[in-house]
Amino acid sequence: MSAADVVGVGNAIVDVIGQVSNEFITEHDLNRGSMTLIDEPRAEVLTALMPDGLKESGGSAANTMVGVASFGQTSAYIGKVLDDELGRSFITDLRAAGVGFDVAPATTGPASGRCLIQVTPDGQRTMNTFLGASSMLTTDDIDEQLVANAKILYCEGYLWDLEEAKAAIRMAMDIARANGVTPSLTLSDPFAVDRHRVEWLDLISDKVDLLFGNTDEVVSLLGTEDHDEIITKLRSMTETACITQGSAGSIIVTADDVIQVPVVEVDERIDTTGAGDLYAAGVMAGLAQGKSLFDSGQMGSCAAAEIITHIGARPLQKLASLC
Repeated sequence: MSAADVVGVGNAIVDVIGQVSNEFITEHDLNRGSMTLIDEPRAEVLTALMPDGLKESGGSAANTMVGVASFGQTSAYIGKVLDDELGRSFITDLRAAGVGFDVAPATTGPASGRCLIQVTPDGQRTMNTFLGASSMLTTDDIDEQLVANAKILYCEGYLWDLEEAKAAIRMAMDIARANGVTPSLTLSDPFAVDRHRVEWLDLISDKVDLLFGNTDEVVSLLGTEDHDEIITKLRSMTETACITQGSAGSIIVTADDVIQVPVVEVDERIDTTGAGDLYAAGVMAGLAQGKSLFDSGQMGSCAAAEIITHIGARPLQKLASLC
């Protein structure tokens, strides 16, 4: 695939989603409502303990690219899997969802990654992730032509752990900026922000023009809960920041405006897995279509509303017709 409106870079992960009780979270000492990195033995134990559920190719940026495609825009994905059963399944599934994927799978090294997602009765999701091969992305995997021909580059914070993966993200962002492509970053998780705050403050100021995060992530990044101070700091760092606020909707911060975007109400919140991913998909699909920031934000709210009404991080309806 030589061209796509939006190109995502992230951890190529197979999502395993199951509905569990609140007691399950406590009994197995899980970090409720957050993402925790685990090793392969822990992944095997939790996989065996989880009830039967949904399995699909996932990872934050991959889910976002599926959302972009569901809006009718072209999208492509850059991520790493091993040439094993899970890895081959990931590639086939992503392509079937309309997302371009041309990165050669690894032939040696750790198994393809997985994310074990426990969904409690309130719709909250707890994630335990074995990164495996997904964290092994390098600069050799970055398709310069693909990035240079895009409208938006979307980079996943979860990938920011190994030095080679960091170098790959920096390289992709440099290619984007050199070719008039909007480089964006999603903060992914408060724990990820805690680990990488210093590096991310520099990265965002130097290379990111479009930032995605939720309230907790932004508070962790900036070290303040004061609304006005958050706005001031964001304006000094990046051109546009899209901050989700749960049931309060979202705000989009620019140099001279704070755009309030209302939430789209739903009858019942079944599973919040992927809500932030799909919000980003709607915003970027709207921007790729030339829509205003407010209208793009509304597309994000609509996509997030669809995703929380069912299990799984993929839309069950074509977002182009729904939103």
